[in-house]
Amino acid sequence: MQTLLTILFLFFYITTYAGDTLSANRVPFDPTRDPFVDLKQAVAEAKKENKNILLDVGGEWCIWCHRIDEFITNDKEIKEGFESAFVILKVNFSKENKNEKFLSQYPKIPGYPHFFILDKNGKFLESQDTGELESGKSYSKQKFLEFVNKWKNKKR
Repeated sequence: MQTLLTILFLFFYITTYAGDTLSANRVPFDPTRDPFVDLKQAVAEAKKENKNILLDVGGEWCIWCHRIDEFITNDKEIKEGFESAFVILKVNFSKENKNEKFLSQYPKIPGYPHFFILDKNGKFLESQDTGELESGKSYSKQKFLEFVNKWKNKKR
């Protein structure tokens, strides 16, 4: 009985706390945020840094949203590429808050996560289905680097 309790405790501890350290750098999708306010701040930052804006649309319910975050965070080259090319703004889409008014400004989203690329003034440039960047149960480094390089050098 003692062994069973120890195993259950360890399982609970690992699934509850160890996962947090793996994703400590991950910014969650927050249904309480106002994307209109957040976009104004992103535009100010993008103008200052001369970067495009990447709207990362998804939710905490979305396993692929977690996978894409881990993929970007855990690959130094991709992470640095994203940070040098974009001001990244997470936009929540969930049962709690679909952000329909905000997202209605952009093309229909075929699935989540989804990227919209805006210029430094907040003008829509492109819609990117992240499914096109997948490889198996993760993402393709080559496709991600091509995506980043396309926007890193594109006129803002």
